[in-house]
Amino acid sequence: MSIEVVNITKSYKNFTALKEVSLHIPEGELVALLGPSGSGKTTLLRLIAGLEQPDTGAILFHGEDNTNRDVRERQVGFVFQHYALFRHMTIFDNIAFGLSVRSRKTRPSKQEIKERVHLLLRLVQLDGLAHRYPSQLSGGQRQRVALARALAVEPKFLLLDEPFGALDTKVRQELRRWLRHLHEKLGLTILFVTHDQEEAMELADQVVVMNEGRVEQVGSPEEIYHLPANPFVYSFLGRVNLFRGRIRDGKVRLGEAEFETEWEHNSGELPAVGYMRPHDVEIALAPGDGHFVQARIQHISPLGPIVRLDLRRLDTDELFEAELSHQRFSELHVEEKSTVFVKLNNLSFYVESPAATTPRPTFLPIQASF
Repeated sequence: MSIEVVNITKSYKNFTALKEVSLHIPEGELVALLGPSGSGKTTLLRLIAGLEQPDTGAILFHGEDNTNRDVRERQVGFVFQHYALFRHMTIFDNIAFGLSVRSRKTRPSKQEIKERVHLLLRLVQLDGLAHRYPSQLSGGQRQRVALARALAVEPKFLLLDEPFGALDTKVRQELRRWLRHLHEKLGLTILFVTHDQEEAMELADQVVVMNEGRVEQVGSPEEIYHLPANPFVYSFLGRVNLFRGRIRDGKVRLGEAEFETEWEHNSGELPAVGYMRPHDVEIALAPGDGHFVQARIQHISPLGPIVRLDLRRLDTDELFEAELSHQRFSELHVEEKSTVFVKLNNLSFYVESPAATTPRPTFLPIQASF
């Protein structure tokens, strides 16, 4: 079941939660809505579920308009962050609830309900726990019960609102792998909300990055990480170094470093900002091939499998980070206050479009090289 969101706007009094959002979710895909708190992720999910109505726009399921349909007519499975299980009911009764409250005309027989519940318990790897109560299960087990309950009514698609947000790190990692396996097995369209970049990148076929009620970028995890559409997407998807400079006649100058670009706009000199991941910083004890800048090591932080260096450029006084493997760090034999040579690899430049006429800046990504 595909989902189409067309120019959706939703406001609450003086606050606009969604601003003309359009989105296509292909059938059978696992899609993440990723963004900071207040970006509109959960509002969009609730509108798709039918728990709220948009001010303007339309919601289509497989090309059919469902904008004004009741939540019960949409046949969605919805899983909340905090399980929302009935504490006084057994696990069996929690999963069977959506089936047992149907009208007599559409309600399966007791035997059919029993068979479906036990099938789902096996699917979520909780077979044998049917007669326990939620308080007797771990957080990860309770969340799997919530997923089984959502699946019991045979939904057209599954909506998950930060389903692993209340769990500790190890349990979250285990449930991510389990959900990915479940999706591959069922082939359901699944849309889930998260503010955890690692979770979105690990689980999703497609990631929808949201900010301030708008969709910033849609793409595969690899696309949005390696080809971010704008500075917000780049900054939100992990640690980043910023280098400020100027662009003119196709060249960007950052202190003593100069980069050739594909910039073709004849608009004089403009501010440009270079973005780079800490793991792309190359450290050497002497200048090698290519263009290196000098920096002083301010602080050294061993962090499990990596070592993070806080550096200060000597030419611009800018602070930035580098992440090295323990092996590379040991080879360098550096310490705090050491001066090193740094090569800035894989820089992505963004320049505010000189043609932008809206209050919201439009940025042009630029490829650059030494």
